[in-house]
Amino acid sequence: MLKRKVTHYIKKWVDSKNKKCLVIQGARQTGKTYIVERFAEENYEEIVEINFKQIPSAIDIFSGDLTVDNMVMAMRFRFPEKKIIPGKTMIFLDEIQECQEAITSLKFWALDNRFDVIASGSLLGIDYKRASSYPVGYVDYLKMYGIDFEEFLWGMGISEDMIRNICGYLSSKAAIPEAIHSQMMKYFRQYVAIGGMPEAVQKYIDTKDFREVDRIQRSLLQGYQYDIAHYATAEEKVKAEKCYLSLAKQLLDKENHKFQYKEVEHGGRAQKYFSSIEWLLRADMLYLCKLVTDIRFDLNDYARDDFFRAYTTDLSLLMAMKDFSLKQHIIENTLAGNSKGGIFECAVTDALYKKGYQLYFYKNETTKKEIDVIIQKDGKVVPIEVKSGNTRANSLKSIMKNNKDISYGYKFIDGNVGTGEDGIITLPLYMIAFFDKVSE
Repeated sequence: MLKRKVTHYIKKWVDSKNKKCLVIQGARQTGKTYIVERFAEENYEEIVEINFKQIPSAIDIFSGDLTVDNMVMAMRFRFPEKKIIPGKTMIFLDEIQECQEAITSLKFWALDNRFDVIASGSLLGIDYKRASSYPVGYVDYLKMYGIDFEEFLWGMGISEDMIRNICGYLSSKAAIPEAIHSQMMKYFRQYVAIGGMPEAVQKYIDTKDFREVDRIQRSLLQGYQYDIAHYATAEEKVKAEKCYLSLAKQLLDKENHKFQYKEVEHGGRAQKYFSSIEWLLRADMLYLCKLVTDIRFDLNDYARDDFFRAYTTDLSLLMAMKDFSLKQHIIENTLAGNSKGGIFECAVTDALYKKGYQLYFYKNETTKKEIDVIIQKDGKVVPIEVKSGNTRANSLKSIMKNNKDISYGYKFIDGNVGTGEDGIITLPLYMIAFFDKVSE
């Protein structure tokens, strides 16, 4: 069983006094169902699980009056082997987007407060036009992502004590011993090639066979394409799929990683495709890194909605869009050119996205200054450069020198820990998973 951080947050929700229903959001196949099932097995006497895709007829449970007593009675008739006892039974409504009345019922479960109710599913299919029926104020939300690099290390047998030991080198700004550093870079390259989709990670742990991992990745990508075909409007189906499948080319095959509609279709324009990007965003199939015109707090005030980079919500899906040979080059460390810089930039943004950061970047054609990623942390603007080697970060150095509001920045490299007098903290690429655990 893969250990996931999200389990800790579910436990906090269970222990909270003013309990609401818990809605676990996130992209498909990130392990939402598996985690809830395992949590229920370990913490409750029984679980009543209703998957509305698997058992569409279960919609009938929510077709009458949405009182808790009525719904529980309907569940007991449907599942006679279940006792459904308050405090001892978890009710898990999976793929809840398939049943609007079940979404509405969350308000009444929360008001009753006798049962712990978790709902999960995609944002796809939820009818926001029926706004009055959505249980605003009666649910807590938890966003779930694919496996991050730290969780991958747990799966590979690296203990939390060993990770704390590595973080100790960051606290002292000391170089990591080469034996540890080289092994961590090896793990990081494996993670980049596999991605964080639990099925792909588990397959690698079980088999160590990248061909088997590749098969899983391509199956997952097909599932995402199926969701586009199933949920997108007739007008958006083809356009959304074209936009999505263009991401690998946008991110890895060209020097400028700005999303360009001409890469989706010859002569493509925002007027035709921007609605498709918005649909993919709502579907948790991609996330954006927006250009800012100035590097100062609050970055969102300077963000441009029409100038952005678009990333897959997990590296597993990006890998599935490319030939198997890309994984081989990553593992063997033989990448070169735009692909090498592009893939490591994707890995860094993936880590930051899974930590919940809003992402921005900066590019000034006049001054030729460019910052790969910018985040806001503890009310401060933090610029980040990603280098496939250990080359100079001239843009980062210049911007920090001329902006007194920025007290430090990061340069993530294919190398070891280092610091400079200019306030730039140089860290190995894999440290993106731990950089926020250490005070600057």
